[in-house]
Amino acid sequence: MVEPQPPREAVASSVRFTVTPTKAEDVPGLSDTSPDLSLRSGGRVHFGSRESVTRSEPPSEASGAVTSSAGVDTPDRSRTEHGDGNPKISNVYINNSHVIDDDDFYDRNLALFEEEMDTRPKVSSLLSRLANYTNLTQGAREHEEAENFGEKRKSSKSPQMGTFMGVYLPCLQNIFGVILFLRLTWVVGTAGILQALCIVFICCCCTMLTAISMSAIATNGVVPAGGSYFMISRSLGPEFGGAVGLCFYLGTTFAGSMYILGAIEILLMYIAPRAAIFISHDTDGEAAAMLNNMRVYGSIFLLLMSLLVFVGVKYVNKLASVFLACVIISILSIYTGALVSVPFPSAFTEVCMLGNRSLSQHYLSDAPLAAIVEKTTILWQQFCNSSEMNAICDEYFAHNNVTQIEGIPGLASGVIAGISCIYTVHVWNGSPYIFADITTSFTLLVGIFFPSVTGIMAGSNRSGDLKDAQRSIPIGTVLAILTTSLVYLSSVLIFGACVEGVLLRDKFGESVKGNLVVGTLAWPSPWVIVIGSFFSTCGAGLQSLTGAPRLLQAIAKDNIIPFLRVFGHGKANGEPTWALLLTAFIAELGILIASLDLVAPILSMFFLMCYLFVNLACALQTLLRTPNWRPRFSYYHWTLSFLGMVICLALMFISSWYYAIVAMVIAGMIYKYIEYHGAEKEWGDGIRGLSLSAARYALLRLEEGPPHTKNWRPQLLVLLKLDEDAHVKSPRLLTFASQLKAGKGLTIVGTVLPGNFLYSFGDSLAAEQTLKHLMEKERVKGFVQCIVAQKPRDGISHMIQSSGLGGMRPNTVVMGWPHAWRQSEDPQSWKTFINTVRVTTAAHLALLVPKNISLFPSNSEPCTEGTIDVWWIVHDGGMLMLLPFLLRQHKVWRKCGMRIFTVAQMEDNSIQMKKDLATFLYHLRIEAEVEVVEMHDSDISAYTYERTLMMEQRSQMLRQMRLSKSDREREVGWGGGVIGSDDDDDTDGHRRVHMTWTKDKALELRAQAHIPSGCSTPEGFRDMDHSNVRRMHTAVKLNEVIVNKSHDARLVLLNMPGPPKNPEGDENYMEFLEVLTEGLEHVLLVRGGGSEVITIYS
Repeated sequence: MVEPQPPREAVASSVRFTVTPTKAEDVPGLSDTSPDLSLRSGGRVHFGSRESVTRSEPPSEASGAVTSSAGVDTPDRSRTEHGDGNPKISNVYINNSHVIDDDDFYDRNLALFEEEMDTRPKVSSLLSRLANYTNLTQGAREHEEAENFGEKRKSSKSPQMGTFMGVYLPCLQNIFGVILFLRLTWVVGTAGILQALCIVFICCCCTMLTAISMSAIATNGVVPAGGSYFMISRSLGPEFGGAVGLCFYLGTTFAGSMYILGAIEILLMYIAPRAAIFISHDTDGEAAAMLNNMRVYGSIFLLLMSLLVFVGVKYVNKLASVFLACVIISILSIYTGALVSVPFPSAFTEVCMLGNRSLSQHYLSDAPLAAIVEKTTILWQQFCNSSEMNAICDEYFAHNNVTQIEGIPGLASGVIAGISCIYTVHVWNGSPYIFADITTSFTLLVGIFFPSVTGIMAGSNRSGDLKDAQRSIPIGTVLAILTTSLVYLSSVLIFGACVEGVLLRDKFGESVKGNLVVGTLAWPSPWVIVIGSFFSTCGAGLQSLTGAPRLLQAIAKDNIIPFLRVFGHGKANGEPTWALLLTAFIAELGILIASLDLVAPILSMFFLMCYLFVNLACALQTLLRTPNWRPRFSYYHWTLSFLGMVICLALMFISSWYYAIVAMVIAGMIYKYIEYHGAEKEWGDGIRGLSLSAARYALLRLEEGPPHTKNWRPQLLVLLKLDEDAHVKSPRLLTFASQLKAGKGLTIVGTVLPGNFLYSFGDSLAAEQTLKHLMEKERVKGFVQCIVAQKPRDGISHMIQSSGLGGMRPNTVVMGWPHAWRQSEDPQSWKTFINTVRVTTAAHLALLVPKNISLFPSNSEPCTEGTIDVWWIVHDGGMLMLLPFLLRQHKVWRKCGMRIFTVAQMEDNSIQMKKDLATFLYHLRIEAEVEVVEMHDSDISAYTYERTLMMEQRSQMLRQMRLSKSDREREVGWGGGVIGSDDDDDTDGHRRVHMTWTKDKALELRAQAHIPSGCSTPEGFRDMDHSNVRRMHTAVKLNEVIVNKSHDARLVLLNMPGPPKNPEGDENYMEFLEVLTEGLEHVLLVRGGGSEVITIYS
């Protein structure tokens, strides 16, 4: 039997699975003579430190036991055992912590994998870990349990909350809020029955579609605390997750402000009006006084609630059920009052009307209506300039009568037919009329009402408390939204059917003696609604102040936003103290606004943006068909998520387009900040999957045919060389590549490490990191490729052949010039250089070779003047024309002019050539000066012969030394030594040849060849290769005219001649290039890839 060992505390940093056999005699009650072989030995799985077990350490013979790191004594298996009387020898493995009895047939069958047990544990061990996994609650419960420091923390119990208590009721408590009691009647009276139903239906559809998407995401694996932030960040990546998470945090914080303002409004207007601190005796100052009262009392309430949250979350959780009961009782009283109004219409809700205008009860006495309409009453004094009969009165007052109507005629009255859309304009002049305090519209009402349907994330935030989260979250959330939607829609119908339109439009109940309008409908008393709504808004405010800091703490602990890391810390029990302080500060900003109608659209924006990205995450995962996308909730579809996303976006701009733009700008700034400065996270998000799908689609499209000339741009493969300390020898080469690319196209930075890949994998990773750091420093966007090969030339050839993927392959190779190749002790450097030139030519790739790269300007050294000179000797597909244009897009070369030189022979018409070249550049839309240099046929100079002779003599000496070296090696090999060296590099044997050419050496060679100084036809001409003389002549003549014209140019671009077909002339080829570029500081040798890269057509 395999008995699981109780979990032990891990001491070491790394943990592995270890199987410790237990003999039967170690188990009490079992003897070693037991006939049951299965009881004789067992495997016990425990955690042990990787560092604590040494594979090469043999079992101790003296002690007879090996003690594992977890403190379990294991009998020594290297000696002979007697289990049932028959001696047997146990197997001794490399890792002696995995020593197993022969009886343990399971582990004996896994002997083939025993060396990989550290990194690849057995399936039984893995399943044991998964079975013992518990989803620890990261919400309020762990903080509640940790508040008592003196008590010993109880062992964590498995979550037991079901759908009703864990999801349904919390969602109800968070969805029902202050808007239902304070503003829904006003919305119905202002917008009318149909438009009010439309507003409620759109908002409920938005949350229902979002809940469907959220249910799919929440059931696609375990969702810890953090709710929507966790779902979005793990689905869309840290950038979207951080941006939307902060928006959701701000929305939750401003929701706390809105609930507190609602509670203060209920307190000062309906419970204790005399508690106002600021009182204005002037009617014009009443609004300002009320706002100041809201600010003072709101700040006091915020301070008290923050202290309560700081002292202990357990008190908030205990009060939550009380607050929820208040909400349910208040709603039930509304329905009861509506039913009671059928036989017994409310008698104390008479509304005084002047014509069709309602009058405020603050200006009327409690006298009967007959006394009110007397000429000398207070009403007369309000509309007339005196109490006399001949007073001049208001025209509307003179032509209309004062009447009294029932404010709540009841369900059977048919008043619902008269509730129509009447939008108001802000008017405030202190007259007895009830005027609107704000200008209303359909869009404004949408923004004010939408916060009443938020709070659908309450279930997903409590996933750690749920017994079966993947079943409870969808059912509980959807049922809660259906319940609240039914309540809202029925409330609209009830208000429209029971209450007169003039009373519905009375936002603060001034026409019914300052009573809450919805309270006048409630049964048995308006105080049920007043007290219930007050406590429910206080509870909702506490929930917001409890949830917002934990959401901010979850974002801060992810380390995706560096400046928020401080808010990840808190008290010893995990309470987010610093996050609570920031939340209170932001909530205070909302309270200083002091208007419920102005705060509601702000939090609507943030919640709508959060819901938008939840729908986007679900739609994206569904469309991408990610293998990990396997939600248990199957009643979703990408069209529903897309529809929800569209509705969210539409509601954002419908309710307030300028708030929507501000919210998007804030989210965009946070997104870019995380992208450039945040910590890198790899969460397997959907955006990465979208990028992979888009890249795959684009690569397949690129494979359909070769790129058009108009779309050609240099896709660079930059070959860098590392020294012995893994430092880049020519970092300025990457700088030049960044100037050429300007952030566009493909850049692959590659290097070749000599050695065997089996033993150089670590060096390869280190080299890649070095190149990546250099690319970050030079701000080059691209990829790194490091190849380990026995010979550098083979590695470069493999890299050129295999770099890129599909249509995204490099078309241009950038490599450095072999510096001081003449004096180098390693001729292999220039051999590799020439081989690379041949490989790029064979692969039809362009080649760029900057010479004297260390003298090229860096990105911080812009050229303020000068020219880029192009020497167009032969046509190479237009590379020489395109490269200066690309370089001048960069700030370093932007102020440099461009000059193009071409060479005319004797038979060419130089004037016509200049005109044709100017026309060609005009059609290419390239601005440049044009000059044609005439090169007349001339005799070969003595200098040319001298350079040719020096070159051939040097080659001959090297060849003789190479032969003598190979002869010596052959003699050694014939004598029993190693026969020869590597057949690839026949120069390996003469790597120590050091050739330095001096003036004395040149004079000696001239004397040997009988070349008199200044002679144009030397006698030794017949002894030299004529082709070498001609090539040297060309190099010398071109160098003369180039130096003459471009000695002060910032950069000289020059056609690079191809290497000789015969490898015997490789060294001569290097000499030709040296002569061609002699005397020039900044040279870029260019060799085209054989295809046109520039065109005159659009």
